[in-house]
Amino acid sequence: MPCLNEAETVGTCVRSALAALERAAIAGEVIVADNGSGDGSPALARQAGAHVVNVPQRGYGHALMGGLAAARGRYLIMGDADDSYDFGEIPRFVAKLREGYDLVQGCRLAVGGGRVLPGAMPFLHRVCGNPLFSLLARRWFHVEIHDVYCGLRGFTKDAYRRLDQRCTGMEFATEMILKGARFGVKMTELPITLRPDGRTTHRPHLKTFHDGWRTLRFFLMYSPRWLFLEPGMALIAAGLAGYALAWPGVRLGGVHFSLNTLIVASLALLVGCQSVLFAIGTKVFAIREGFVPGDGRIERFHRRFTLERCLLAGSAAVVTGLAMIAVAAAQWWNTGFGDLDYEHTSRWVIPGATLTALGFQTVFSSFFLSVLGMLRK
Repeated sequence: MPCLNEAETVGTCVRSALAALERAAIAGEVIVADNGSGDGSPALARQAGAHVVNVPQRGYGHALMGGLAAARGRYLIMGDADDSYDFGEIPRFVAKLREGYDLVQGCRLAVGGGRVLPGAMPFLHRVCGNPLFSLLARRWFHVEIHDVYCGLRGFTKDAYRRLDQRCTGMEFATEMILKGARFGVKMTELPITLRPDGRTTHRPHLKTFHDGWRTLRFFLMYSPRWLFLEPGMALIAAGLAGYALAWPGVRLGGVHFSLNTLIVASLALLVGCQSVLFAIGTKVFAIREGFVPGDGRIERFHRRFTLERCLLAGSAAVVTGLAMIAVAAAQWWNTGFGDLDYEHTSRWVIPGATLTALGFQTVFSSFFLSVLGMLRK
């Protein structure tokens, strides 16, 4: 149980958990990870029978990491010390873990069979934030969890070690789900009831918009496909379509696609290509640092697009782009550096400048990806 100034409720939670273990004849311990409480919470937790671990680094994730590191059991159950969860549910979680699941996630929402008592969860969290992030987890990471934020869950110590979690704030809970999906952790969901927490002297630690943004940020960073790749591919497609219309100066009805369209299409191509390169680099980095498991697609990419091949392709693009610019420069020379027919010459200069920039992007990114792809000793 992570704890920060929970004097009103921590004793009740500890006694409830110990009673549940005793009733079900489960050998276990209750650990309270105190995150710097100044209201006597640690003493109250000890009096109730808990083993108290002091975690000086502030943050929900830090507190949980400290408590989990001290745990000696094969199965680990985490839950908040605000008396909003019924720790009498512990035997149900342990039973599922004994069936062979690596992670058993509580679900408070009705869509997953759970129940939220009146006043237990803010309206915005119940109808918007939690369902939205849970939907993103199912769509982006293909995990059948309907309540990613639920703080009551059980998991094996082996699974926790495999996940090697890094988030030290409120994202700790969602990181466990997303990483579990990436690393093939066997998950299931248990419906539970959420009660109004028993605290009256201070507000909940969760900050709606601040923690919501941090969660969305983590979702995006943990999924380069949706942050970089998909938007990048869409921009490249739009840029190519723009070039198909604007380079030859196509007219559709009364609409003339000309130089302005060509400039915007060039912008789309440059940003799109850079975004795709970021997606590849982020994926390589995530694999090398252990955030996600290895991906055969990245291995095939490295075999197919070697540094030498990418350097040749990038250099060819630079040479071709400069040659197109040279054509326009020659036309300027022929006029004695006077006025030019910009409708004509810009159709050489704009694509030439774009191709040159794309070529340099390819060359520099190839070196960068090769550095990222080096195996660490």
